[in-house]
Amino acid sequence: MTIKEIARLVEGEIVGAPADDTYDVEKAFASDLMSDVLRFSMDETVLITGLCNNQTMRTSEMADLRVVVIGRDKQPDEDMLELAEDLDITLIKSKFSIFKISGILYEAGIKPLY
Repeated sequence: MTIKEIARLVEGEIVGAPADDTYDVEKAFASDLMSDVLRFSMDETVLITGLCNNQTMRTSEMADLRVVVIGRDKQPDEDMLELAEDLDITLIKSKFSIFKISGILYEAGIKPLY
């Protein structure tokens, strides 16, 4: 599934780095604990989180994530957006809860990470 398809499904807005139309997302992982994110291989995975700060970006960089969905209608500040752009990480901000975003993506065929 493309980043733009994910954004459409969760009624989200793409911010941070521009969406890479060639990147295919197959799996999702939902967590606010960034230490949990670092436990797994995140190839072709979207992170769904409510944690909206630079720690999310730094953890995403270490985990080689290319797309992060931020739920609960959280608004990334300018520092976070700039860091996302510098790290080439696309952010999608959505008004939906983490639970709802996860359900929508699961129904659309995205597999759980484990």
